[in-house]
Amino acid sequence: MDNLLAQITGRKRVVLYSPKDALHLYLTGDKSEVLDIDSPDLELYPKFVKASRYECVLEPGDLLFIPALWFHNTLALQFGVGVNVFWRHLPPDSYDKKDPYGNKDPVAASRALQSLERTLGILEELPPDYRDFYARRMVLRIQSRAYLSQIMEVAQGNLDTA
Repeated sequence: MDNLLAQITGRKRVVLYSPKDALHLYLTGDKSEVLDIDSPDLELYPKFVKASRYECVLEPGDLLFIPALWFHNTLALQFGVGVNVFWRHLPPDSYDKKDPYGNKDPVAASRALQSLERTLGILEELPPDYRDFYARRMVLRIQSRAYLSQIMEVAQGNLDTA
């Protein structure tokens, strides 16, 4: 959900990453596998350096709007109190009724991810070369439906460097 972070006392560093960088953040659920964002293990997470980092330090009295889907990491620079206020902007049935804080994926996204896991399990029944072929076809299908603007940006970048 959208989030307003209010720093009451103390200082806190906040690092944000755009949803457009999701492919570089090594996300598992709503968490990144990269635990040390300041010194990431680039052998394990080589794409992490491609993610654009937005950073600020909150002082007492500061408010920071964190849009839904933005990955964020906080570090207390000194003892303090911060308050988060979340609000729902999708239709009510989009949210898991057992998730008052909105940390879970929207219901439709959760169902889609579960379907993907089942589909990947089904592909395991195929020999490796067939599994690879059909997985690549699936990736292309997903890219054509969900990442059109990103594909266009990449294509433009490739044309600019040619």
